Amino acid sequence: MTNSLAEGLDFEDMFDLAPVSLWMEDYSELRQLFDQWRANGVVDLLAFLREDPQQLARCSQSYKVLRVNQYTLDLFKAPDQQTLQGRLHEVFRGDMLDSIVSELLALWQGQLSFETRSVNYALDGRRLDVQVRARVLPGYEDSWSRVLVSLEDVTAEVQSTLQLQRSEQYARDLFEYSPVSLWVEDFREVKRLLDEVRARGISDFRTFLKVHPEFVTRCMQEIHVLDVNRQTLQMFGAQSKAQLLQNLPKIFRGEMYESFAEQLQDLWDGKLVQQREVVNYALTGDVLHIHLEFSIMSSHMENWGLVLLSLVDITARKKAEAYLEYLGKHDVLTQLRNRAFYTEELNRLSRKGPWPLSLIAIDMNGLKGVNDEHGHAAGDAMLRRMGEVLAKAVDAPACAARIGGDEFMVLLPATDERGAQAVQERILSLLELNNQFYPGHTIHVSMGMACGHEGTPIESIVQRADQAMYAEKARAYQARTRDRRLSEA
Repeated sequence: MTNSLAEGLDFEDMFDLAPVSLWMEDYSELRQLFDQWRANGVVDLLAFLREDPQQLARCSQSYKVLRVNQYTLDLFKAPDQQTLQGRLHEVFRGDMLDSIVSELLALWQGQLSFETRSVNYALDGRRLDVQVRARVLPGYEDSWSRVLVSLEDVTAEVQSTLQLQRSEQYARDLFEYSPVSLWVEDFREVKRLLDEVRARGISDFRTFLKVHPEFVTRCMQEIHVLDVNRQTLQMFGAQSKAQLLQNLPKIFRGEMYESFAEQLQDLWDGKLVQQREVVNYALTGDVLHIHLEFSIMSSHMENWGLVLLSLVDITARKKAEAYLEYLGKHDVLTQLRNRAFYTEELNRLSRKGPWPLSLIAIDMNGLKGVNDEHGHAAGDAMLRRMGEVLAKAVDAPACAARIGGDEFMVLLPATDERGAQAVQERILSLLELNNQFYPGHTIHVSMGMACGHEGTPIESIVQRADQAMYAEKARAYQARTRDRRLSEA
């Protein structure tokens, strides 16, 4: 056996037994096609293929498979080479046409070898992602009639990459489309500042913050916002992330400094997961009550480089709570304090003062008759007017309360009889103006005043004010009866 024959047999064995898919192909028709296009004036192959995509399929069909090895048959689930060659249209289809553009450009530019990623299909229909490496064999540079092509199955790698990309996109979508405001921030500089304070021997951090309030501002300025989601833009009225980040001082101001000082104290104490209620501001200036949850990510515990904050807008809830609290202390019709607040305040004043304490008891005369003759809507209108009068006549710390249907009480802490008399005269003066402003039903009231000093039972002051009011009411009733009799005579 000659050396050349032995070398030939070695090549045959190596080709067939190679642990990678090998194809011996004939690209001579492709070379002739390229020569024809050049003769027709084609210079830019990519532009030419884009104008006539059918030429891409023509290039693919010009390849001729001369031989494949056993690894190729196993990879593509082919029983033999004849079957594989007869069904190449099933192997080279779909995505494959797009992927051969790069190899066509390489050959067009005179490169005799190329490497690219492509998609093939096994005869059982399974998709194969392959790394293609090809080289025109020496001696065939002019004809391209012998091209050795190797295919490496990289399907697992590609699928793993796709799965990672899908996971990353899924996580990104969860962040971006979360129904709550999410912020990703970098607190590394805040940690550095806290460490510097600790290194100076400071142990009472709360006192340190009181003495150095500028430290809170410094820490706020050192926070770097890395990202926010769409709900954040909507919550704060920003058109873009850039607009939001450029206007952070408008968002975090006022009460935020106190809550951030508390947050710093918690960080000082080692609380890396926190939650609290804070006040922020939308770019429109509207107040936003926020439930904030703060967490330093476990992967960044050492440097605080990645912090996740979630913000839930609880403004509506706060307004509802404030309204419920208002209802608990106010009379809805007159907007004055209600009986519950009056009783609580009376008890507080009896314990703590300040003294002297004066009370004015007020009763509207003739309200029942208005309700009976003209309906409760007319009576309610008069009650609202009475509320307007008392609200303007009584200034804090005094307060006026509606304690019954047509009964009112004015509490006057730190007020003697002379001061109470002045308030009583002011009420009558404003009531006269109110009656002139509202034509129709005239409001008449009976008032009684009483004053007590420290040690005086509060019940006795209330009783004396009531008695004085009822005495005036009786006099008013007698006067109306006398006037009616005179008119009848």
